[in-house]
Amino acid sequence: MQRWRGLEDIPQDWGRSVVTIGSYDGVHRGHQLIVGRAVERARELGVPSVVVTFDPHPSEVVRPGSHPPLLAPQHRRAELMSALGVDAVLILPFTVEFSKLSPADFIVKVLVDKLHARAVVEGPNFRFGHRAAGNVDVLAEFGATYDYEVDVIDLRVSGEAGGGRPFSSTLTRGLVAEGDVRGAAEILGRPHRVEGVVVRGAQRGRELGYPTANVATLPHSAIPADGVYAGWLTASGECMPAAISVGTNPQFDGVERTVEAYAIDRVGLDLYGLHVAVDFLAYVRGQEKFESIDALLEAMKGDVQRCRELVAAYDAERGAAGHGTGGPAGKTA
Repeated sequence: MQRWRGLEDIPQDWGRSVVTIGSYDGVHRGHQLIVGRAVERARELGVPSVVVTFDPHPSEVVRPGSHPPLLAPQHRRAELMSALGVDAVLILPFTVEFSKLSPADFIVKVLVDKLHARAVVEGPNFRFGHRAAGNVDVLAEFGATYDYEVDVIDLRVSGEAGGGRPFSSTLTRGLVAEGDVRGAAEILGRPHRVEGVVVRGAQRGRELGYPTANVATLPHSAIPADGVYAGWLTASGECMPAAISVGTNPQFDGVERTVEAYAIDRVGLDLYGLHVAVDFLAYVRGQEKFESIDALLEAMKGDVQRCRELVAAYDAERGAAGHGTGGPAGKTA
């Protein structure tokens, strides 16, 4: 899959293509319907499919300080798009100047002059251009002039997550913030992930017999509520069952909120300086301050056993369903 940053990165000999535009944070199951249709339509027409997205999130430019927690960084979104069969991802730097483009100018500069759109696939509520003045009707109106069709896909998906509300990035962020990582996974179609570089912490976990990877998460990451979770730690391509702690470590009067992952039953790991991923499978318990270190150790022992069981059960279920085992890495859609 090709990845471009800015209109100038698009090859000069780029031909017709099928395009879909959006932030697509999380590439959740509703997004997957739209992107999947764009890929399908591109194959029908014999042309490439292109996803156009933005960096930073448009809200940060339009309303500084309002950047939402992100469900997936740009490189992760590109991985997920690639798994869906997308041929190219175009990341447009979203600036104040860019935000002032009228819908007509956006269509001409991006869809017509650069991507040579043969078709555009969007959801019914898609908005674009200055003050979000453009919609799918505007797209269709200009399509008659510039020879592209518009395919509107209903991305409404719902289930048990969020009490049956339609799946969305906003709903997913809310569930993550509440610690409902199972609900978030239902919407995403895979466990929620955070990423970052492993840095040196207070090393108390090592002293207690449970060495953890202290992950300096990427800016604006959607971090689950404080507590203990079962999941996975992926480093250097290896996915390991993990017990994950999110919070300030009240046992030692900590104040800085951290994400730490203990790779279950692994000894001698040296992960400092590595970029790792932490996937959240299930909430185990809330953050607590125990009466003694012995009480803490007993709780940690129970946490690790519970996490071991939860991951094993998930792997067994996936194996029975024919999805394979070894963590969430293969479940990208």
